[in-house]
Amino acid sequence: MSETYRALTRKYRPQSFEDIVSQEHVSSTLMNAIRQNRLSHAYMFCGPRGVGKTTMARVLARVINQIDSTVDGESLNQTLNVLEMDAASNNKVEDVHHLRESVRIPPSNGRYKVYIVDEVHMLSKAAFNALLKTLEEPPEHAIFIFATTEPHKVLPTILSRVQRFDFKRIAVDEIVHRLRKIAIDEEIAIDEESLHVIAKKADGALRDALGLMDQAIAFCGDTITHKELLQALNVVGTDRLFQFMNCVKEHDADAGLELINTLLQEGYDIQEFLIGLAEHLRNLYISHHSPQLYLVEASEETKKKYSATASDFSRDDLMRMLHIVSEAQIKLKDASQPRIQFEITLLKLIHMERTESLNKLLSELGELKKNFSNQPILIKEASEAPEKKAEEPVSEKQEENNEQELVEPEPVPEIVPEPEPVNDEYDMGQPALVTEITQKARVLHFPNGNGNSTPAPVSEVSINADDSPVKKLIIEDVRAVWDDYLNSLNNQVPKMLELQVQRAKPARLKGHELILECDNSFAQKMLEEQAHDLSLRMKEQIGVMLRFKAEVVNNTEKQSTARNPYERFKEIQEKDPMVRELVERFGAELEY
Repeated sequence: MSETYRALTRKYRPQSFEDIVSQEHVSSTLMNAIRQNRLSHAYMFCGPRGVGKTTMARVLARVINQIDSTVDGESLNQTLNVLEMDAASNNKVEDVHHLRESVRIPPSNGRYKVYIVDEVHMLSKAAFNALLKTLEEPPEHAIFIFATTEPHKVLPTILSRVQRFDFKRIAVDEIVHRLRKIAIDEEIAIDEESLHVIAKKADGALRDALGLMDQAIAFCGDTITHKELLQALNVVGTDRLFQFMNCVKEHDADAGLELINTLLQEGYDIQEFLIGLAEHLRNLYISHHSPQLYLVEASEETKKKYSATASDFSRDDLMRMLHIVSEAQIKLKDASQPRIQFEITLLKLIHMERTESLNKLLSELGELKKNFSNQPILIKEASEAPEKKAEEPVSEKQEENNEQELVEPEPVPEIVPEPEPVNDEYDMGQPALVTEITQKARVLHFPNGNGNSTPAPVSEVSINADDSPVKKLIIEDVRAVWDDYLNSLNNQVPKMLELQVQRAKPARLKGHELILECDNSFAQKMLEEQAHDLSLRMKEQIGVMLRFKAEVVNNTEKQSTARNPYERFKEIQEKDPMVRELVERFGAELEY
């Protein structure tokens, strides 16, 4: 290296269109315009910092005025044909007036007089307006070149009078290629991974990359190692990120907290770590699909690590992790304790359940739900079996009665089995028939004159096992045993079902159908699904099999008529003179 030090950003500033990196769409257009003698009188170069806007303007001024390459780019301003102005510090109307006066003077040598205005968006509105006429109709020898990072701040009247070129960010690979060439020229030893670290840290700006390279050389000397570079630039290396993702994979919170403490002790910034972690998760997500591996900006060795590690996590898991990290970056700015918030975020990633276990849990819940929905059907099928068996002796009696009917001329009642009789005309205040053998109830049929059978009313033929009259069941009988029935359900049915039965009320009795009133559709569904089990337990209390049916009752009217405590207290005052006197004399109030 020479004794007189010059920063790399100044020493390696491009001198020709070919030297400018990643802006071929601009340089090729300008070169064609020069060859065809179709140069515009005004250009606008837009784009992010450090991508070559001012450099492109200087190269254009050098080429059209045929300035020798021995003249440095920074020395162009010393010539009479190239004038540079910083609009950030010269943004007043007086500065534009001075510029307009100098435009009239033709170039001393050469063909064009080039005015390069950097950060043109900093000009005031009055200065822009003062420049309009000159910009629209300049002398033939004048060419204006404006450079800005914020073109939206430039007045539309200015933009309509210039040719606009948008510069793009420089890719990581192109920055690495330029840095590698500069390292060879400067005789600096640097590994490929370190070049990628500098290029990614520069964020698409070659000027920033050269500045970071200068900083690394000052810290490490002629030999730049990856570890020393990370320490110099305060960048979290991919090795640390892979180490943390291994803690996430193993759900090892202790190792994760130890790693966090080490990073903070070494002076790494929390936001920088989250930025690096977000990019790391993004690269793992992309590495799941090998054809898209070119989107990962890393060395070939690091890409192989990404491909090997990506299989440890599903894409859904990585997306959830990215969401957690991105939210943490926003919350951390306003957090009163950034370290605690940082640790909580990383512990969320470590303790987060994987998609595979969640899917397994959901499938098990689905199987459990399916088995639970099939259970009442199995109970019903099992309960129907004894009823069919109970009908067999009835058929034998029927055959005997038929034989007697053939022998004796007198009419004999024919006993016909019938399932649980239901009389829909019974209401809450009307009785229903109850016998000890309800499931074996009979209806007597007597033959009429033309040989047909006419059924007798059920209320007239109620018989018991010993041919004695039975007691008729009414809704008050059910209500009388309701408390004992609720106690019998304790620890015998699921707790949720027991609670729903306790909230229900027996409303009325229709034949063998007990109507229960409940206050929501969930309770109605649960009571009807478990109606058979509830009926069996009710049979133990009253000796008869009732069918349970639930109905939802709207209690809005009752709620609307209910009085609040203040209204009740006011009513008490009106009725009780002693309370009214206490309120008037001592100012008593209701605490509520």
